[in-house]
Parts: sequence; C-alpha cells; structure tokens
Amino acid sequence: MAARGPRFAARLEDAVQGFRERRGRRRGRVPTVVPFTGYGGPGWVRVLGRVVLQKPDVVPANRLEGLRGWRSFLSVPVRNTDVIVESGGERHVVGSDRGGVIDARLELDLEPGWRTVRMSVDGDAVDARVLVVDPAIPFGLVSDIDDTVMVTALPRPLLAAWNTFVLDEHARTPVAGMAVLYDRLQHAHPGAPVVYLSTGAWNVVPTLTRFLGRNLYPAGPLLLTDWGPTPEHWFRNGTAHKRDSLRRLAEEFPHIRWLLIGDDGQADEHTYGEFAAAHPDHVAAVAIRRLTPGQAVFAGGRSSGGATDAGVPWVSASDGAGLADRLVDLGLVEGPAA
Repeated sequence: MAARGPRFAARLEDAVQGFRERRGRRRGRVPTVVPFTGYGGPGWVRVLGRVVLQKPDVVPANRLEGLRGWRSFLSVPVRNTDVIVESGGERHVVGSDRGGVIDARLELDLEPGWRTVRMSVDGDAVDARVLVVDPAIPFGLVSDIDDTVMVTALPRPLLAAWNTFVLDEHARTPVAGMAVLYDRLQHAHPGAPVVYLSTGAWNVVPTLTRFLGRNLYPAGPLLLTDWGPTPEHWFRNGTAHKRDSLRRLAEEFPHIRWLLIGDDGQADEHTYGEFAAAHPDHVAAVAIRRLTPGQAVFAGGRSSGGATDAGVPWVSASDGAGLADRLVDLGLVEGPAA
C-alpha cells in the first residue's frame, strides 16, 4: 500500500510533463539537446545531456547560457526520444529518460584527452565535450559541490530555494582557496580527471558549469541526479546516488586512486568513509572541508564523522589553503618552493 503513493505521484508527474510537452510543441518549441560534459576510457565513453523544448532560434552555443536559475526548472523535458551520437564516423542511437536526461555508455575508441562528440535530435546537432582518461593516469579527484566548492547552505529549505531558483552564478560565493587547491592538484598530477559529484538536480548543470568556469575550477563532468518521485520512492535518494556513482567510478577506472573531497555539513563523511572501507585500494585520501559555525547552523549541524581504519588518510580543514597544507604532508600536493 505504501508504494502506491510514490507510484501515483510518478504517474501524475509523467502526465503533467506530457501535457507540457504537447503544449510546448503546439507553440512552436522544438526538441533541443543541451550537452553536458561526459567522460570515458579506452574503447568507451559515457555521454551526458538533456533534451528539452526550446525556441527554434536558440543557437547551439547559447543553449547552456539560456538556462538560468528558476528557468532551468521550468524547461520542458522531452521524454523517451531518440538522440543520435556521432564521432569519428561512428553513429549510435541513445534515448532520453522520463526526465529528458541522456546518460549512455557507448563503445567509442577515442584518444585520451578532451574530445568532442556530436549529439542531435530531429536533425538539430550540437557538440558535447568528453574527457577520455589516459589508462596510465593513476590519480583522480572526486569533489562535492555544495559547501565544498560553493557556499550554498543547501539543506535549509528557504536558502536552498533562493540559491537554486533565484540567484545565478554571479551571486554565488566560492569557498576560499578551493580553486587554487584543485589547480595545485592538477599541477601535481597532470591529466588527472576531476569529477564533480552532487545531489543537485540535472536542471542546474548549466548554472554550475558557468560557476565553476568563472571561478577557475578545472573542467570536468558533473554527476547529478533527478528530483521528484519514482515508482518506488517519493524522492531520489541523494546518498544512494553518491554511493552508486563512486562504485561505478571504481569499476570504470580500476587503475585510479581517488582523492575524495567533501564537507562535514551533510553526508559526505559517512558516504566517503563507507566507500573507503569497502574499496581502500581506490582511495588515495579523504579531505573534508569543515564548515564555519554559521554555515554549520544553516546546514543543520555537522555530520558525526566517517574516518575508517582501512588505512586511508583522512584530513580536514576550514578552507582550501588548510586542506592543501595537509595534502602536502601526504605527498599529494607539492609544497611551496623553497
């Protein structure tokens, strides 16, 4: 009986989105691919994006720019539609899900580095960037976003709504020293992939992408999730999303040991500690940014900690500079020149 509520809510959401899609098409909107950054390895790539209805005169270069703040949540997803992915003369057909999201693993053999694939729906094509990781790279970085690279106070409902629906990337505050830390990590580990893992909705990828670029964070794929009901649950489980994403990265890149960076205001410590205990060979270290007392209040308190006895180094500090000092001690960041 308990499952009937979420199942009914999911069907209701599908009906509402179906009505919005039909109405949008009647008003002249056309299916459009909004590309997200993907990633891959030897012989495969994971392509990401979203199909939404937009005005036909929106040029491809402006599609990420066109989805700002609350408007991204009003965009109409195009569900269960075919998307063509082309690269190097190969052609694949993938589908969007019930939220319009494209998330598919394809057999494509691309050279390591930043590459481009072509994604199209109904003949309208756009380029999507893909980071193909060199199999010789032994190190990578997984970073939370909210209160780790960007101050959001996300769990407090009113502030979350303000940050998500009203403010754009110009008004968001970066966490002090974190961009410099990530730059130092990439300098110490050339070619290391940076993956941003968050419980935020796919709708905010354009805003987050602009924020990261404006604040000089390294480019990398964003792994987000859907909000709203599923046939089994009222809402997506953010912790399960992070847990599953970490496990998938370990399977896809068995040669990489990850530095996991998060904060102590949500479940990062527990999630990272759980992953480190289960996969110690895939974790170089865990770095936790400690929230200020005021930020901890907004975030609903601090987590209870998650350090394990699996032999994985665990460090914490209040900002990027402090974390850098501790990572220097672990040999993961180069120290200042003498």
